[in-house]
Amino acid sequence: MTAHLWLILFIVFSILHLISSWADDRAKRRITKPFLLLFLLLYYVFSAENPSVFLILALFFSWLGDVLLMPKGHHWFAYGGIAFICSHVFFMAVYLRRIAFADIPWVLITAAALLYSSISLKIIRMVKDTAPRIMVLPMYVYLLCNSVMNLFALMQLCSLHSLGALTAFCGAVLFFVSDCTLFLVRYYRRPDIIARKHFTVMLAYLLGEFLIVAGTLMLKG
Repeated sequence: MTAHLWLILFIVFSILHLISSWADDRAKRRITKPFLLLFLLLYYVFSAENPSVFLILALFFSWLGDVLLMPKGHHWFAYGGIAFICSHVFFMAVYLRRIAFADIPWVLITAAALLYSSISLKIIRMVKDTAPRIMVLPMYVYLLCNSVMNLFALMQLCSLHSLGALTAFCGAVLFFVSDCTLFLVRYYRRPDIIARKHFTVMLAYLLGEFLIVAGTLMLKG
């Protein structure tokens, strides 16, 4: 029952946060945001037979990144980015133990790597003239780190060919989509290029984090 309680709280607070994001109500978004990943983390801990320390750390640093992104200021945005880089590294560690490198179709992984790096470069080119110059390179490094996390999720899928691995990979893709849209909302000269701005960012982010957790639970992790 405890696990279901944390899941219900995660869903309820996510819906409230998304409603506030749809209305572009920053004050109400700030009320719910600190609880989102906290509830998801607790749901995972109470659901997993053998909770992964790496996934717990990944969710913790995602929560920390959320909190650090709340204040205004480029330095807070940078601190949040560092926390999320730590999160991606721990997600990679989660996927790594299930990857059979001898069975990986490296042509597919190489093609995916080129696609992710191209999208990352495109996003940075779109924001480089309006973002603070000191932020441009770190943002590119961050997107590449997210891309590598996605490649690890893809390699796990190629190794396992299971619904759990597919679910986790879909979550990783949504995490990447969320970060790309966040950079456009934050720094592109026309942030309205992203429909409903923060709503779209957070919808992709929350679904992404949840699917990674759900997929890992399917894999008994």
